[in-house]
Amino acid sequence: MRRIRPGRGPRAARPPLCPNTALPGLRLPDDAPSFGAFTEGEDSYRAAHQYYCRHHSVHSRCAVEWRAGVDVKAVQPDGNPESGRRVHDFGQNGESGPTVLRILLGGQLRRLRESRGIAPKDAGEAIRASASKISRLELGRVGFKKRDVADLLTLYGVIAAEEREPLLELAERANRPGWWQSYSDILPPWFEVYIGLEEAASALRVHETRFVPELLQTEEYARAALGLGHPMASATEIERRVNVLMRRQRILRRDAPPLLWALVDEAALRRPIADREVMRAQLAALLDAVRTQDVTLQIVPPARSAMAAMAGPFSLLRFAEPSLPDVVYMEQLTSALYLDKAADLSVYKRHLDRLSVNASPPAATGDLLTALLDGSH
Repeated sequence: MRRIRPGRGPRAARPPLCPNTALPGLRLPDDAPSFGAFTEGEDSYRAAHQYYCRHHSVHSRCAVEWRAGVDVKAVQPDGNPESGRRVHDFGQNGESGPTVLRILLGGQLRRLRESRGIAPKDAGEAIRASASKISRLELGRVGFKKRDVADLLTLYGVIAAEEREPLLELAERANRPGWWQSYSDILPPWFEVYIGLEEAASALRVHETRFVPELLQTEEYARAALGLGHPMASATEIERRVNVLMRRQRILRRDAPPLLWALVDEAALRRPIADREVMRAQLAALLDAVRTQDVTLQIVPPARSAMAAMAGPFSLLRFAEPSLPDVVYMEQLTSALYLDKAADLSVYKRHLDRLSVNASPPAATGDLLTALLDGSH
């Protein structure tokens, strides 16, 4: 577990390797009943199974070790460190933001340096910098100068144009500021990190107990929720926060949007944080989302709300880039937690699996939302 405070980047540890099972990336507790024994939750678990089978192959994914920051070191599934030089085609789908691109490029430069047996001090001298500057570059904590990357590649023996150009292009893309940086006056650094990761995620599993999941909130609902969360903020600041959220939601309207699978407590849908018309419009928007977008929404019934409350709200992010592990994000009042230790991820994934089995199946979500709109549920 790592606590992220203002001015610090995410620190991470070794993520789990997904086993090559019939349910890629999704496992039930060891004491769970057999698949055929499910009754009420069977459709939910089948939906979970199909979701991950369709979109997440584990056969070619590497394990990744993050140490003392966001240092990336690839390890093959057999446990042997990556050997030799390899130029990865990172983030070529154009969706990865600068946060992730810096992490990827920094990790690649570290692997190249270590494969040549070059000390950080010597690498720093090659670009007229210190060993600590090399460390910050490799952790993805600072921007890259294209000239520095070119000099380091030469030092590391990466001479061929077909090997150099992808990394130089990556350095250029990693230096482009994220759109959220223009809101740095209202966004703490630890949340800017999350937006960068969210922008690059290929799939998000979200558990929400208090409000409608942020990526599915209407503008009016978001304004009410943000007003509750920031009671001392001016109207201008609240509007800027609403603008940030609406901009974040654009990822769901991309040509290749991330897959969103949300589990929300039924009480959150009933909680009157705004007037009746705003609440009805929010329910209608959810109904439209599950019918027209690649969104899976499950509602946790009141009888299971105690189970849902055990962990509180959190998000699990998965990335298309094989050098990035899954990350669990938990927001607090003045900081956030980013978890990717194997033991932590296992607990949170199992919690999501239990909730998915005990929540209403995705196929029933439309009827439940309609009943809430009609006042008959």
